Amino acid sequence: MKLSKLRLISGAVLLACASLAHADIRLGDRLPVAPEVTVGKLPNGLTYYIKKNARPAQKVELRLVVKAGSILEDDDQQGLAHFTEHMAFNGSTHFKRNELISYLQSIGVKFGADLNAYTSFDETVYVLPIPTNKKGNLEKGFLVLEDWAHGLKFNPADIDSERGIVLEEARLGKGASDRMNKVLYPKLLNGSRYAERMPIGKEEVLKTFKPDAIKRFYKDWYRPDLMAVMVVGDVEPKQAEKLILQHFGKLKNPARPRARVYAEVPQRAQTEALVITDKEAADDTVFIRYPIRPAQEPVTIADYRRQMIENLYGQMLSARMQELTQQANPPFIQGGSSMGKLVRGYESFSAYALLGKGGVQPAVDALVREDERARRFGFSQDELDRARKNMLRNYERAYNERDKSDSAGFVAEYSRNFLEQEAIPGITNELMYARELLPQVSLQEINETVAKVIPERQKKLVVFMGAEAKAEGAANVPTQQQLLDAVASAEQQTVEPRAEKVVAGSLMDGPPGGGSIVSETLNSAIGVTELKLSNGVRVLLKPTDFKNDQVLMGATRFGGQSLFGDADIYNARYASAIVGSMGLKDMAPLDLQKIVAGKTVNVGASLGELSEGFGGSSSSADIESMLQLVYLYMHDVRKDADLFRSYIGKQQDLAKNSMAQPEAVFYDAIQHTMFGDNPRVDGVPRPDDFSKVSLDRSLDIFRQRFSSARDMTFIFTGSFELDKIKPLIAGYLGALPVAEVPHAYRDVGMRPVRGVVKKDVYMGSEPKSTISITFTGDAAYSDEQKLTLQALGEVLNLKVIEVLREKMSMIYGGGFETAMGQHPYGHYSVALNLPTGPENVDKVIAAAFAEIGKMKTQGPTAADLEKVKLNWITRQQKAMRENNYWMSQLMGSVTQGRDPTQILRFAQRVRAITPQAVKQAAQRYLNTDNYVQVVLYPEQKKVAANSSQ
Repeated sequence: MKLSKLRLISGAVLLACASLAHADIRLGDRLPVAPEVTVGKLPNGLTYYIKKNARPAQKVELRLVVKAGSILEDDDQQGLAHFTEHMAFNGSTHFKRNELISYLQSIGVKFGADLNAYTSFDETVYVLPIPTNKKGNLEKGFLVLEDWAHGLKFNPADIDSERGIVLEEARLGKGASDRMNKVLYPKLLNGSRYAERMPIGKEEVLKTFKPDAIKRFYKDWYRPDLMAVMVVGDVEPKQAEKLILQHFGKLKNPARPRARVYAEVPQRAQTEALVITDKEAADDTVFIRYPIRPAQEPVTIADYRRQMIENLYGQMLSARMQELTQQANPPFIQGGSSMGKLVRGYESFSAYALLGKGGVQPAVDALVREDERARRFGFSQDELDRARKNMLRNYERAYNERDKSDSAGFVAEYSRNFLEQEAIPGITNELMYARELLPQVSLQEINETVAKVIPERQKKLVVFMGAEAKAEGAANVPTQQQLLDAVASAEQQTVEPRAEKVVAGSLMDGPPGGGSIVSETLNSAIGVTELKLSNGVRVLLKPTDFKNDQVLMGATRFGGQSLFGDADIYNARYASAIVGSMGLKDMAPLDLQKIVAGKTVNVGASLGELSEGFGGSSSSADIESMLQLVYLYMHDVRKDADLFRSYIGKQQDLAKNSMAQPEAVFYDAIQHTMFGDNPRVDGVPRPDDFSKVSLDRSLDIFRQRFSSARDMTFIFTGSFELDKIKPLIAGYLGALPVAEVPHAYRDVGMRPVRGVVKKDVYMGSEPKSTISITFTGDAAYSDEQKLTLQALGEVLNLKVIEVLREKMSMIYGGGFETAMGQHPYGHYSVALNLPTGPENVDKVIAAAFAEIGKMKTQGPTAADLEKVKLNWITRQQKAMRENNYWMSQLMGSVTQGRDPTQILRFAQRVRAITPQAVKQAAQRYLNTDNYVQVVLYPEQKKVAANSSQ
């Protein structure tokens, strides 16, 4: 029910809802539970939620939600709430260690991508999507949930084996953010217990705890009165209810249950400042945290109305903050103020800024000034009207998609209801409330609310977080007193009412005219209509009923950055982003946002390495606006020197500390080891890169490629009617200019290095390493070879989990990624990425190459390959009902010259892959005489090596 998370969909209110505006709404009434969800409670206190939902078909989303997280850990259990979650996959009443993962993989459920879990301060949530295409799958899924709830074994040997995996997960989280947060959280949470109970826990506990400690946590807190089971998907509610009773009715609560209490967050006693620096910090930030207060989830319709008002003024305040970033010398790169959740049951008003070269003072001045301006003078009627239009449109689109929404979204909402008491009245009721209540919210009421909510010189925590060593031209690190002085100074500013800029009422007056459709053909096998327009532009139309209010647009043509020389690479690389930052015609980006308020439409142009084109989306009612934006991109892009300087300055500020991060240095080293010093290597951006960008030249490059639609193919998928969209396409796309332009890419000759090349990178203070091994080479491209190569990567990933993670306990995550392409030449890559400890690098590399060797000599087992195939087929069945998937497949048919009906033969093509074909792919593509190996080590490793020498 969170308004900020309502899906952005479009369209006018359906006629079926017309009567809702006249409903008798009494503000004092309690918010109901949506009638389409069954919420019940077993005699033992276990809560359950059931909803029949058809999307995706033949699939049920199961959840076990436990109100037990790290906040409940005793001192000797720090980290064991999370460790318990890990043990759920390591032996239970009905599944031995690793049996569960293997079984679920055998029915098409992928570990990590599908099967997963998470632990937070106050909860642990287990995620289990179950395909229902085979009898018995759902019953087995409930057996898994039951075992998680009360059947974990905690075998001492399995605990010891899992320690290494959990410690590797903890290792992944180490770095600048972790170090700075350990200083921040005690102050941010005012000394609350939350700061002492981070979910990952303490390493000394994870290494040494006795099995009795984790068994005690499980016994104390995994009990039915703290649990909820959620069943949403392609299942009959009566059947689901029967299975819940059968599997969970027998659970019992302890005779003497420990009280489940929630940690309190004390009020701040005084204004404080905190300066936290780290040499590996990527960004400089400042934020001001005002007094914390109890958060109140809506209970009555009046509460819901209050939350709508909070969202309205939050949207308006965000728009004002965004406007500040459009100046030639903005006060910050990004900033905002809002009322937001801190931890369960608490919220506070805060202001935040990502700092630019001006540093703290201009950012704090701007944040405090805009908050005070809103508090003292409020907002304008135009601002409220736009915010109201946007909010109502969000409700309307969510309502329109009520029967086309995925089950995973519903279980997330029901989880919040169980954990945080978020109301779940259902979108039908929510639209009714919006239509009735939004028009009643007056500007006076908004401004009176804002005057009370935005703090005025109250006790606060002012925090600077950033890099220790300042890049040339950057602001210095402030002291605590300078932070306090900056806020005090900002609070003394003179604030004037804001002047509202008048903008146009529409993007264009109407279609330019002159275009027509000269031919039309139907590919009946896939339901795609191809149009040829009078200017030669080609259009592919795939109307669908996958969503009720979503239209996607894509366009492509070969060319791109490849057509420009090395000296122009930065101008070409950033040309489309620069144009996007300046706006269209006489409308700046923020003007465009105001003009399309109440609409759902988005269009962007992109100039890639080998091609250029457009990407966009809209609601069904806003297709014309989307086409108008395309037309303006090709006719009238805007030149604005101030916005250009703003864009360049912000990019330089963002890049200034990028090479302080070990991960960035590592990525940069991989790219340059692979491709040498080729100027076209897309490594980590440096501030100096942007000093090489010229406004006039980048604009000229953009216009060269986007002043003509010649040889461009446009693709539309989604909820549109052919008879209605065709006149719009003829009127706008048919009127695009089509002057002669190059429409083929240029092979610039960039190739990866040959032979075995190894490089060690020393960066970072934490004991962390990452291994990157990349096999590359030429390949005669075919769709079948690409699919077989992908299968090779997936079966190897099963071995990564089975051997490197579960058997050796030396990694938490990582794996193989494969790619094959035919442009600008036939090529492939197989990249392996494995984070681990520095002490384990050699062992992990040896184990990885051992698995590669086995794959080349023995091939995959039929069972492993079948797991991969089944997961692919299951996922594609769902994807066939998604507009994004059809867009990507049709785009691929254009760029690869592929038969678009191939999409219908996916399962057949997958089933045709044999273990022998995968073995041959391993022999062909995993050439151990030709790969690049780059390993990241901490700096201390180099110091130790030099000392030993």
